[in-house]
Amino acid sequence: MVCLGNICRSPLAESILRSKIDPTKVEVDSAGTSNYHIGDAPDKRAISTGKRYGLDLSSLRGRQFEVADFDRFDYIYVMDRSNYEDVLSLARNEKDKEKVSLLLDKIYPGESIDVPDPYFGVGDEHFPKVYELLEKACEKIAQEVS
Repeated sequence: MVCLGNICRSPLAESILRSKIDPTKVEVDSAGTSNYHIGDAPDKRAISTGKRYGLDLSSLRGRQFEVADFDRFDYIYVMDRSNYEDVLSLARNEKDKEKVSLLLDKIYPGESIDVPDPYFGVGDEHFPKVYELLEKACEKIAQEVS
């Protein structure tokens, strides 16, 4: 799961997907395309939203997406077109590029819809809406990998 800073959307998506899969069979992680929040905990609003749904994001820490992630993961889901382009710019070949897709293509195939970035919103009101989108997409992924 990849977003810009790895403190809002991608840690929420990581936690949601982890709650839906067998961790002995599927590895789930998240990263950001920027280096703004390496080592930082998720945004307090993301942590709060996760708690509302029974998820604990507090132990997660921001990291930057790296080329080695193409080798480590079979699927790379990005939150928006900007991050999609950033991840593709690191791809070494077509095999790497084929692993990358927009997360919301899972529920809106071919529509290229971005997961809105709630970071700049005032208060917590945007996080539950983002959570709902992430939850629907992660449910689809969980069904596919189970």
